[in-house]
Amino acid sequence: MKIGPMVAAAFLAAFLVLRRRKLEPTLLIGGVIVVVGLLVYGSGLVKFPDVKKLVEDAGNALGQWTYVVVGVMAFFETGAFVGLIAPGETFLIFGGVVAGQGTISLVALIAIVWTCAVLGDLASFYAGRRLGRKFLVKHGPKVSINEERLHMVEAFFDRHGGKAIFLGRFVGVVRAVNPFLAGSSGMPLKRFLPYDVVGAGAWATLLLVLGYVFWQSFDRVLHYAEQGTLALGTTIVVLTLLVWLYRYFRVEENRHKAAAWTDEQLERPALRPPARVLRPLWRWSRRPRRFFWNRITPGELGLELTTLLAFVAVGSFAFAADAITLHQKDLITGDRTAFDWADKVRSDTLDDVARALTHLGSLPLVGGATLLAVIALLARRRVIEAAALTSGLVLTWAAVHIAKVAVDRPRPSNPLVDTAGQSYPSGHAAYAVAWIAIAVVLSRTVPGLARTTILVIAAIVLTVVVGATRVYLRAHYLSDVVGGIGLAAAIVGLCGMAGLVVAHLRHNGGRS
Repeated sequence: MKIGPMVAAAFLAAFLVLRRRKLEPTLLIGGVIVVVGLLVYGSGLVKFPDVKKLVEDAGNALGQWTYVVVGVMAFFETGAFVGLIAPGETFLIFGGVVAGQGTISLVALIAIVWTCAVLGDLASFYAGRRLGRKFLVKHGPKVSINEERLHMVEAFFDRHGGKAIFLGRFVGVVRAVNPFLAGSSGMPLKRFLPYDVVGAGAWATLLLVLGYVFWQSFDRVLHYAEQGTLALGTTIVVLTLLVWLYRYFRVEENRHKAAAWTDEQLERPALRPPARVLRPLWRWSRRPRRFFWNRITPGELGLELTTLLAFVAVGSFAFAADAITLHQKDLITGDRTAFDWADKVRSDTLDDVARALTHLGSLPLVGGATLLAVIALLARRRVIEAAALTSGLVLTWAAVHIAKVAVDRPRPSNPLVDTAGQSYPSGHAAYAVAWIAIAVVLSRTVPGLARTTILVIAAIVLTVVVGATRVYLRAHYLSDVVGGIGLAAAIVGLCGMAGLVVAHLRHNGGRS
C-alpha cells in the first residue's frame, strides 16, 4: 500500500464533501473520479502503465502536428465553446510536455497558442456582438435567462469588464463563454482586447511552461508528489480558509462587526497601543480612503494601463523569443523566406526608394523628431509626457546596444547599404517605434477622432516600412526587425505606464 496517494485521496474527499454544494457538477464528478483513482492506485490492487512512456509515444507520434492540434484547440475552446466539453488546460499542458521532449519549440508553441487563443476570443466576441442580445432574448428564457438577468450581465461587464475578461481566462467554464457575453453585453472592442491579450498570454505561457518543466523533471515531480501529501493538505486547508475569510469580509455587515470587535479590544488597558506610535497608525488606517490601485486607475486609466501592458507583454515576448531561438540556431523561420521575396521584387528604383526611406529609422532623425516633440510638450507644460518620450528613446538606445553584444549575431551577407556592428536586434526598427510614441502623445492634444486615428495609423505604417527596408536592403534579418520593434514596444510601453501612474498620483496626491 502507498501512503501518499491514500492521504491525498482523503484530503481531496474531505474537500469535496465540504464544498459539495458550491462546486460545479463537472468538478464534483471529476473530483470523485480522482479520489477513486488515488484509492485504487494507493491500494496496489491495480498496476498502472508507465505514464511517462505513454506521453512520450504520443508526442513522437504527433511531432510537428502538435503545433496545429494545440493551436486549433486553443482557438475553438472559446471560438466554438469547445471549452465547455474539453478544458483547454489539458491540451496546453500536453503541448508543453511535447516541447519538453525536444520534439517542438516551446517558444514557437507559446506564440501560436497565444495568437490562436486571442483569435478564438475575438470570433466569440463578434458572434456575441452579432447574435448576442437578440439571440439571448429569444432563446434565453428556455435556460432561465430573462431580461432582468441580461441587464445584470450588461451592468457587470460595464463595471468589471476588464477584470472579468482577464480573470475569467483562468476559470474553465467562464473562459468558454466570457467573450460571447462580453460581445452580447455591448462591451467596446478597445476595452475587451487589451485585457484579453494580457490574459491569454499569461494563461498560455503559464500552462505551456508548466508542462515543459513537468516533463523536464518528471521523475522528481513524481517523487515530490508522493512525499508532499502533507504540504498538499496544508495548502488546501489554508486556501480554503483564505477563501472563506475573503467571502466573509466582502459582506459590509461582517466588516462592521470585525471593526467594532477590534475597537473594543483596543480599549482594554492590556491591549491599548502606545499613543505616540501605534495610535496614529491605527487612526490613519481607520480613515475612509480609496485603495492605492483605485487612486492610480480612476475612470479609463485602468484601460490605458492595461493597453500599454498588452504592448509590453507582446513586445517583450517577441524580443525574448527570437533572442532565445538564436542561441539554438542561426536562422529563424521566415528569415530566408523574407530575403527570397525581396529578391523577387528587387529593382534599381526600389533600391533607391528603400535607401531613402530607411533613414527614417536612423537615430539622428528619430532623435531630432523626438526633441521637437519634447519642446512642444514642454511649451504646453506637459512635463510627464515629455519625460516619457525622452526616457523611452534613451532606454531603447541603451537596450539595443546591450542586446547586440549579448546575442552577437553576424550581419547578413552582401548588404546593399553600409552596416556596422551586430545584427540583432535592428536598431533602425527599434528607433522607428518612437514615431508611434510621438503620434500617440501628440494625439492627446489633437482634437477630433479621425485626425487622431490617421496620425497613429500613419506612424504604425512608417515603422513597418522602416523595418521592411532593413530586410529588403539585407541590412538585417526579418527576426532582427521583429526583435527590435518588440524591444522598443516593451520599453516605450513601460515608460508610458510609469508616466500614467506618476501623472495620476500627482493629480490625486492631496486626496484621501
